[in-house]
Amino acid sequence: MNITTREQGYVPLLATMKRPLISPDLVVILSGVTAALHVCKLAPALPALQAALHVSLLQAGFLLSMVQLAGMTLGLAVGLTADGLGLRRSMLAGLSILALASALGGWAQSASDLLWLRAAEGFGFLLVALPGPNLIRQLVPTERLSLKLGLWGTYMPLGTAMALLAGPWAVDALGWGGWWWTLALLSAIMALWMALCVPTDGRRRPVLPKSQDRSAQMTWWHRLRQTLLAGGPWLVALSFAAYSGPWLAVIGFLPSIYAQAGIGGALAGALTALAAACNVPGNIVAGRLLQRGSRPEHLLYIGFGAMALGAFLAFGLPGHELPLLRYAGVLLFSGVGGLVPATLFVQAVRVAPGEQTVSTTVGWMQQCSSFSQFAYPPLAAWVAGSVGGWQWTWAVTGAAALLGAALAGRIAKAG
Repeated sequence: MNITTREQGYVPLLATMKRPLISPDLVVILSGVTAALHVCKLAPALPALQAALHVSLLQAGFLLSMVQLAGMTLGLAVGLTADGLGLRRSMLAGLSILALASALGGWAQSASDLLWLRAAEGFGFLLVALPGPNLIRQLVPTERLSLKLGLWGTYMPLGTAMALLAGPWAVDALGWGGWWWTLALLSAIMALWMALCVPTDGRRRPVLPKSQDRSAQMTWWHRLRQTLLAGGPWLVALSFAAYSGPWLAVIGFLPSIYAQAGIGGALAGALTALAAACNVPGNIVAGRLLQRGSRPEHLLYIGFGAMALGAFLAFGLPGHELPLLRYAGVLLFSGVGGLVPATLFVQAVRVAPGEQTVSTTVGWMQQCSSFSQFAYPPLAAWVAGSVGGWQWTWAVTGAAALLGAALAGRIAKAG
């Protein structure tokens, strides 16, 4: 890979090297994984936090949900900010906020201090996550965009799995504060890496000439109005909400479900991490299939169908037998369901009303997704409590899958 790429029209800042160690678009993807680690770092540290800071169960719940609350209330606003501020600058600011908030969090002396810092981390996460698809769009040739956006779709499940696997070990070895400081250092390194490897706005090619993109000079109000008055952003946002809330509910409650079944904490954590990690290949496969010409609506039908079937196998079978088949249902739910987010990221880029509204469209997706992730786990827990078990979880998930499948055909016609 040459440093000067005529197709992309930029020269990376590390021009003294014969070739970069890693392409700029992969640095963007790794930045997303780093941000996702901050979202998921709390769960493995909760026992240590409860012992050290006397965090109550209610406070723990707020600490867990604060990032989703930030996305639920600020997703669209941060997307607008990213489109106006600049994609690279937005991600650098987000990584810096994550590094600073996590570093300060390691010295927190109370749950309230940590709560405010978690809110700051939620804001930093949004600044990193929302510009990612549009920045990747400007860094790679059009023929490779679907593949790269499929890789981008792995940032959240990969970060979740890494946090579930590395978090318990890091907390045992370094304490919860050391876990916070480790991720602060990682975020600072990623910010430096991005500053060195990802070209500035002036050195990246626009996807469309300004003469062909009316949104290039729009104010934030016009970008907001253009996005919310278009049908495509609403369709991908609602479809992403139909995916993300059920996925978080199933993955989030797995350790509790396994604990009730008598499975030990370490094994339950490993099984949950594997379930989250198997979402990654689904995203990658979706990107490759889209690159080869597969129809997006077909991938969405398969993904949502697998989520409905997997949830039924995992929770809907009568009795408590067939544990391997039940776990296979969880893997089917998460693994083949991974076709959905990658496909929707590609579709979000396609249905955005203009070049300067891609991050705003992704922000609206994030806001609807965060609302779903905020509301769906309590809904699933309420259903389980009402019927005395998790056997009807499949119905809650299946209803969302039907909604997602119903939207798939309409998304294909949008844009």
